[in-house]
Amino acid sequence: MSERISFQGELGANSHIAARAAYPALAPLPCASFEDAFAAVSERQARYSMIPVENSLAGRVADVHHLIPESGLYIVAERFEPIRHQLLGVPGATLEGLRKVRSHPQALGQCRKLLRAMGVEAVKTADTAGAAREIAELGDPSVGALASALAGEIHGLQVLKPDIADAYHNTTRFLVFAREPDDAAIESGPCMTSFVFRVKNVPAALYKAMGGFATNGVNMTKLESYIEDGGFAAAMFFAEIEGHPDQRNVKLALEELAFFSASLKVLGVYPADAFRGR
Repeated sequence: MSERISFQGELGANSHIAARAAYPALAPLPCASFEDAFAAVSERQARYSMIPVENSLAGRVADVHHLIPESGLYIVAERFEPIRHQLLGVPGATLEGLRKVRSHPQALGQCRKLLRAMGVEAVKTADTAGAAREIAELGDPSVGALASALAGEIHGLQVLKPDIADAYHNTTRFLVFAREPDDAAIESGPCMTSFVFRVKNVPAALYKAMGGFATNGVNMTKLESYIEDGGFAAAMFFAEIEGHPDQRNVKLALEELAFFSASLKVLGVYPADAFRGR
């Protein structure tokens, strides 16, 4: 299997930064889409894939959650990465001369107050690092980009305003995917468990399925619904809880969930990032 880690975006993207920080020995494999990043692992072109799932300012990353169960991959780790957007320009550009700023919609949304105050036009692009490449190729001092310092270095850009965001708690949570499960041991410390399930198509099925987590004192940190295969009879759910399936209370909660569900699949049991304890 290739000693690479895939991610959506170009070299210098925030996903690249997270991948490099978590797995410095693995070579980066940039991909055009999340589907391609997942496929790189499925097809053994990469060992892992680093996928963003939510941001503290902009919320969930669109289109990712329905791709997770469809990918056939397993979650082996999570990582919280502080996002440090740099306002970049070509050599010779100035803040006063900017008229447009390009970036991914998530980055533009995370800095929208500042961009509005500057009076510049926000232009959406496929990803942050791609925006940096585009303005380097364009060479227009009136067009800037929101991207990482790494992207600026790669494309020879200058930082016009460093570390910008509407709030300084700007953090993205990433999940790491692999072809095979690599569940953490119960004695390894605090764990997260991710799973997907489909409730039975009966009245109050979801309410009853969730009851076991409350009665057994299990904290559910995420519950996302999505439609599977275009059907509307019963929704699929992607959920995450604190704890390990071998813990008695977690085991009991999952057993109750399974009783009221038509299907249940655990996608991964992995160490909780230390960021959660801050």
